[in-house]
Amino acid sequence: MEPGLRERKKQATRRALALAALRLTVERGFEGVLVEDIAAEVGVSPRTFNNYFSSKAEAICALAVDRAQRAGEALRARPPAEPLRDAITATMLTELAGGAVPEHVPDRVWIEGLRLVFSTPAMQGEYLRVRAAMQRALSSAIADRLRLPPSSLFPDVIGGAVAAACDAATYRWLQSDPPVPLLPLLEEALHCLADY
Repeated sequence: MEPGLRERKKQATRRALALAALRLTVERGFEGVLVEDIAAEVGVSPRTFNNYFSSKAEAICALAVDRAQRAGEALRARPPAEPLRDAITATMLTELAGGAVPEHVPDRVWIEGLRLVFSTPAMQGEYLRVRAAMQRALSSAIADRLRLPPSSLFPDVIGGAVAAACDAATYRWLQSDPPVPLLPLLEEALHCLADY
């Protein structure tokens, strides 16, 4: 079911705040950005910002949380007869392609934003929440696909392994000099899970 106009406006505001938080933090550094700056950039009040996010760190990581939810939904939507490994690989490559066009290195703001998340102590805790959201979304979708009971550990283990593979590929990508495309690294990382 398509969201109504009000819900679409709320989603657009949330996304605009998250993008502004990321861009301003890249430009000024984490300590150089206030909630008021982010709100002003989008043309809303700080109170409106606080209706969406509890902190600027949460706003900066919001796009990744949204991606985690989309990944779970996309995995559920894959053809039921498709092998789980293939479905997971296709889902993650498609979802992460939004941050890196295949065969191209993404723009500077995205790369620098990811570097800030990985290197700023105030952001690392929030990133753990992102990673947990990814694991939960994937675990739930895996359990649904395989019709496993809630007590099954398998979906949680696989969801966690996929999230770790994505982290490893992203970290390697950020450290690459010269830059390399993300998607081949991600594909290699996901294949490592099958080879173990």
